[in-house]
Amino acid sequence: MTKWVYTFGTEKTEGNAKMRDLLGGKGANLAEMASLGLPVPPGFTITTEVCTYYYKHENSYPPELKSLVETALAGVEKAMGMGFGDKENPLLVSVRSGARVSMPGMMDTVLNLGLNDETVEGLAKKSNDERFAWDSYRRFVQMYGDVVLGVDHHDFEEVIATYKEDNGITEDTDVSAQGWQDIVGQFKATIELQLGKPFPNDPKEQLWGAIGAVFGSWMVPRAIKYRQINDISADWGTAVNVQSMVFGNMGADCATGVAFTRDPSTGENYFYGEYLINAQGEDVVAGIRTPQSLTKKGREMEGSDLPSMEESMPKVFGQLGDLRDKLESHFRDIQDLEFTVQQGELFMLQTRTGKRSAKAALKIAVDMVNEGRINKEEALLRVEPSSLDQLLHPTLDPKAERNVIAKGLPASPGAASGKIVFTSDEAEAKKLIGESVILCRQETSPEDIHGMHAAVGILTSRGGMTSHAAVVARGMGKCCVAGAGDLHIDVKTLTISVNGSQIKEGDVLTIDGSTGEVILGEVPTVKPEMSGDFGTLMGWADEYRRMKVRTNAETELDAKTAVDFGAQGIGLCRTEHMFFDHTRIQNVREMIFATNESERRAALEKLLPEQRKDFAELFTIMKGMPITVRLLDPPLHEFLPHEEEDIKHFSEAAGIGEDQVRVRLGDLAEMNPMLGHRGCRLGITYPEIYEMQARAIFEAALEVADKGQSVIPEIMIPLVATRKELEMMREVVISAAETVFKERGKKVDYIVGTMIELPRAALTAGKIAEAADFFSFGTNDLTQTALGMSRDDVASFLPEYAEKGIFERDPFASLDIEGVGQLIEIACERGRKTNPTIKLGICGEHGGDPSSIEFCEKVGLDYVSCSPYRVPIARLAAAQATINSKKGS
Repeated sequence: MTKWVYTFGTEKTEGNAKMRDLLGGKGANLAEMASLGLPVPPGFTITTEVCTYYYKHENSYPPELKSLVETALAGVEKAMGMGFGDKENPLLVSVRSGARVSMPGMMDTVLNLGLNDETVEGLAKKSNDERFAWDSYRRFVQMYGDVVLGVDHHDFEEVIATYKEDNGITEDTDVSAQGWQDIVGQFKATIELQLGKPFPNDPKEQLWGAIGAVFGSWMVPRAIKYRQINDISADWGTAVNVQSMVFGNMGADCATGVAFTRDPSTGENYFYGEYLINAQGEDVVAGIRTPQSLTKKGREMEGSDLPSMEESMPKVFGQLGDLRDKLESHFRDIQDLEFTVQQGELFMLQTRTGKRSAKAALKIAVDMVNEGRINKEEALLRVEPSSLDQLLHPTLDPKAERNVIAKGLPASPGAASGKIVFTSDEAEAKKLIGESVILCRQETSPEDIHGMHAAVGILTSRGGMTSHAAVVARGMGKCCVAGAGDLHIDVKTLTISVNGSQIKEGDVLTIDGSTGEVILGEVPTVKPEMSGDFGTLMGWADEYRRMKVRTNAETELDAKTAVDFGAQGIGLCRTEHMFFDHTRIQNVREMIFATNESERRAALEKLLPEQRKDFAELFTIMKGMPITVRLLDPPLHEFLPHEEEDIKHFSEAAGIGEDQVRVRLGDLAEMNPMLGHRGCRLGITYPEIYEMQARAIFEAALEVADKGQSVIPEIMIPLVATRKELEMMREVVISAAETVFKERGKKVDYIVGTMIELPRAALTAGKIAEAADFFSFGTNDLTQTALGMSRDDVASFLPEYAEKGIFERDPFASLDIEGVGQLIEIACERGRKTNPTIKLGICGEHGGDPSSIEFCEKVGLDYVSCSPYRVPIARLAAAQATINSKKGS
């Protein structure tokens, strides 16, 4: 019989940390902590397999689950010496989600479950604190009403706000026991009015309602969106953890908190976290009250006057510090801890691998190698390649003027400028039209996941360093400033009030997630410095990876940037980008308007010196590293004037009548230019274009070689579908080379290859390889032509494809391995069969995508090529791919 339920912290703990796929991360780690002898309140885990069963069987459970849960619950009752539903000595439980990977705040939780009008009296008597009991009861009714019954939490907040206003009270802590009792009554009346049935009084009914709500939350929109953003499979499901309650809200000797064994923003090795006295866990993470620092150091860094736990609860803090060391040593990684102190006694509620910024990930990985905790391979696998993006973009210029209007907590590093928006829907809408926005909220909630993903930065007026906004922003790599209390963020009027002035939606703000500063207007940025831990980890990556990493670049700035980031050559130099320069476009247009070869050659002669200069600059910058130059690819109409003013200007400069210009524009117009007169088709109809470009390449190569620098150009013919096309264009290149070499009396080595970007080329790669020295897979166009989708037009329907599971990921961002990947595998296999020495690479945007790079390692490509700022990402991803391939072999 399938085992659906596992116990922990009772007489027998049945799981361990290796069972996260079955027990979820939370359940597996609770079992592991219990096995280590840590103070874990007892409970049990309903496995992820039940979640899978639940959705496959129309939201129903396995028949034997009910009796298994009752048996496990009886074990918890025995361990705690309490009874579930007992009027005198009631056992209360929490019901929480727990997927195999952390999804903070995305799914539902219910606390204090088991309370009703009778057990609340037993809790009051046992604790000798009537106010605590009724406060716990109102929290339970409020949370259960929202999470399980679907009553809007604002309706409950309105009841509390009205009561406090009527009674002249400002803080929740000032509400009396009778006050909470009255509020519970109003909560229940609200529920019954909205649902037409009373709040459930039976603890077992409450329990199954909460279990169903947690499983149901696996498929709520915010969880689905989070999984899409983080590439988490919907098939994994969530576990449900039922755990006996301990209380941090029983008085001044009670507390609750969240801690990290190291600073998750910087990676510094000190105990980092926050706590609240006389509170429950959701008070810390929801940002309802401003929490206090765990340590004196943290308090001083934040400039807070509120006492740290180290100062106010030294004995418990010492115990927590011992557990910090024990857990980090055991798991060999930064841990994210949740704890509760009940009447001076410490309890551990969770440990999980801590989410961290890219900067922290680098430091922690390098430090742990130096500390002897992990080896280099493990360190490389600990850092998510895409997270390096946080480190590779400019930060605020320290010399620039800043109009700082407020300061909050530096919750997630980095900096961003954008227009203010107040709702997640608006943030998403603005992103779709290309605008950068800062999402401004009093505090974020899991419902804001899509807006946080769309925004370039997040700003909140409430919450701390472990609030929802902070944790999610760090995981996403978004900069975040939290708890900027001087700001009054009003989502109704769409304004922010600060120091007597008002900022409205659409105004520009800059936030610095490394300092907590909120700045009015846009602030200039500076290029980041890549050194220290970054350099160390990249050095290790280079030791392990097999594939080379090149860049896509055709400008001096891009080439230098890529070299600084460790590029080993240029895998794609798009020569057409050089033609768009405003000083050259007139000559390009005159070449297009030429009526015969002689006129075209005259116009091309004007372009030759400029092309030669461009190539000489790139050859010089790359210092002997390979450079793949793609000859002209786009259709000619892209270079032509289309606006009236441009047509007039070109007509006057070229001495051609405007009517004649418009006729030529009409002649060159195409219904589907992506599949039209472009690529090698241009070279076949106008070979003098490719001849000029080849001459420029060889003249530049000889010029640089004369200065003592090695140069080996790689000339790439685009959009080849047949061997004959490549042979014809190869002959044009060879003829140009021989002409230049004869004129100069010198030679350089070079190779000629093609870009594989059409399905026919992939399928006939064996024949094409006989005329090619290399293949470079142009996966942007190969994806378009294989899927029959224009990447410029998919935005209107691709999100729905992802939502319905047709594509797990955007195939233009992450390679469609099942389809396009198969074409690449076929081309590699057939190309190597007829030309065993052929060089193979990839130069589409997929060359900087970690999962696509893993596939490139699998099929044995020699290199990947990507945009300059993705070079470090590709270096690390290539190292991880090599390590993983060795593990799998």
